[in-house]
Amino acid sequence: MTVQRDAAALPRIALTAGEPAGVGAELIVRLAASDIAADLVAIADSGLIESAAKSLGVVLDLAPYDASAPIATRAPHSLRVASIPLAAPVVPGRLDTRNAKHVLGMLARAADGAASGEFDAIVTAPVHKGVINDAGVAFTGHTEFFAERAHCDVVMMLATEREGAHPLRVALATTHLPLSEVPRAITRESLARTLRILDADLRARFAIARPHIAVLGLNPHAGESGHLGREEIDIIEPVLAALRAEGLDLCGPTPADTAFVPRQLAHFDAVLAMYHDQGLPTLKYAGFGHAVNVTLGLPYVRTSVDHGTALDLAGTGRADAGSLFAATRLALDLAAKRRG
Repeated sequence: MTVQRDAAALPRIALTAGEPAGVGAELIVRLAASDIAADLVAIADSGLIESAAKSLGVVLDLAPYDASAPIATRAPHSLRVASIPLAAPVVPGRLDTRNAKHVLGMLARAADGAASGEFDAIVTAPVHKGVINDAGVAFTGHTEFFAERAHCDVVMMLATEREGAHPLRVALATTHLPLSEVPRAITRESLARTLRILDADLRARFAIARPHIAVLGLNPHAGESGHLGREEIDIIEPVLAALRAEGLDLCGPTPADTAFVPRQLAHFDAVLAMYHDQGLPTLKYAGFGHAVNVTLGLPYVRTSVDHGTALDLAGTGRADAGSLFAATRLALDLAAKRRG
């Protein structure tokens, strides 16, 4: 069922609080205290939000979320909460497998609401993959969860705006895999699918008329003409040739150790890395705390912070909400483009 809302209503953003023992609830409180122009809906345990606000010394006007009641304005320090009850009490910084299903329940509620049009976008605080798996639920990450629920192929991309520099966007051909499994996960079919999604969403969501994409090689020196691996010759190069014939503007396979040199990056709208730790360390070095994780290919907008649960900071009041603010601003921008 698709939900229709008044065109004058503020864009409605679903904020999932992530791992309850982490900093997610605190970050949401910081965001809610701001004057950001959005209908913020925390999908979380209402008591956890209240506790986080109290620990931060922030006074919030919390109201139960009513999906049938759009709002045209939001005062700072106000937040609507779609409460998903915890299964067990929370101690900041201390993981508890009993709350794993609570976390998954928040994600499911947000995904279903975004799919129906109830929410204009989802912005996620960090989850802890390990504790969910320890609870007996196979879970590799937000990206894979939303893809499975939406029954579609997706691409994980992180982006950061850098003052006085070209925006840096890094997408991934594979996501949360052990390094030993990466080579066999990169096939001609999967790589072509990833590049088509990346190109299409850069056009549709980021309004880039003809995206110029750098594609990294898998091996050192992009395989050194086959002497350091044949994946470039057997898989990557044939895919790039076929997609160029379709009109995609692709450069590569490019050696990863030189692709991120600033003068090289200035020519590209995005970089496709072959695996998680090939591309993301450079991006996080350039913009950690202000970068945004975007899931491309979904039928709705989903962004996230660029960091983890920060269990060591939970309850201290020292967690930086910069990435959540950046993720929310980008979600609003992408949602506005989607709404036309």
